[in-house]
Amino acid sequence: MTDIVSAVPRLERRPGLRRTGSVARLWHKADFSTRICLSLFALVLLVTIFGPMLAPFHPDAQTLLARLRPPLGFERAMPAHPLGTDQLGRDILSRTLHGLQLTMIIALIGSLISLVIGVTLGVIAGYAPGKLGSAIMALVDVQIAVPFTLIALLVIAIFGNSLPVLIGVIGMSGWEVYARIVRAQVLSVSRQPFVEAAIAAGASHSRILLKHVLPNVASPIIVVWTMTFSAVILLESTLSFLGLGVQPPTATLGSMVGLGRDYLASSPWIAVVPSLAIMFVSLLVLLIGDWLRDALDVKLK
Repeated sequence: MTDIVSAVPRLERRPGLRRTGSVARLWHKADFSTRICLSLFALVLLVTIFGPMLAPFHPDAQTLLARLRPPLGFERAMPAHPLGTDQLGRDILSRTLHGLQLTMIIALIGSLISLVIGVTLGVIAGYAPGKLGSAIMALVDVQIAVPFTLIALLVIAIFGNSLPVLIGVIGMSGWEVYARIVRAQVLSVSRQPFVEAAIAAGASHSRILLKHVLPNVASPIIVVWTMTFSAVILLESTLSFLGLGVQPPTATLGSMVGLGRDYLASSPWIAVVPSLAIMFVSLLVLLIGDWLRDALDVKLK
C-alpha cells in the first residue's frame, strides 16, 4: 500500500497531462502557418471587441440616395462606403463590424453553456456508472437522434426569438459531443493507477475529480471546444438566415446573409461580405483546433 500511495506524485507528473496548457510552450511548438492563424485570430478578437468603435456609420443609419452601391473598384462605388451599401443604404462595413461582435458573443456564450452541460453530464456518467450513467447516455442518444433544427423551432415557437432564447437554444446544441467524449475519457482516467492510489489513500470523490480526473481530460475538452466553436457560429448564422435568430434591424452575420439573399443576382455583395466573414472566422477556428488536437495529444509526444 505504501508503494502505491508514494507513486501518486510521480504518475501525476507524466509529460503531457498537466503541463501542456502553457501558452508559451504551445506558441514555440507552432509552425509558421499556425502562428499566422493564431495572429489572425487575435486580430479577429480585437476587431470583435473594438470594431464597432471604428465603424464609420451607425449600423442602422439609412441613406436611400446611396442604396445598393457596390464596393470600391466597381462602377457607382462611393469612397465613404468601401464595402458598399444594402437595399436601404446602410453601410455594409459598419453592419459587418457590429454583426461580427454580436455573432461572436452569441457563439461564445452558447458554446460555453454547451460545454458546461456536456462536461458535467459526461463526468457524472463516467465517474458514477450505473442507472444514472445509463440514463444520461440515453438522453445523449435522444439528442443525437432528433434533428436539432426541430428542437430549435419548437423552443423558439414557445418562448419567442429574443436574444436570451437564441443563446439558450445554441447552448442546447452540441452538448452531447462533450458528454460522450468526456465520459470515455473519465472512464479511462479513473482506471489509472494514480487514481486508484488516491482512492486507496482515502481521498474524497470531489478531490479525485478536481485534482486527478478533470486535469487529465482538460486537453480533449479544449480541442473539442475549438473544433465545435465554428459549428456554433454556423448554427447562429443558419438560425438568423431562416429568420429565427436576432430580428431586424439588429445586425448579425447570419441575418445579413438572409437579408441579402433576395439581391444575389443584382447586388451580391450584400450577402457575400458577411458570408466571407463567417467563412474566415470558422476556418481560423477549425485550423487552430486541428493544431491543438496534435499539440495536446500525449501519444504524439
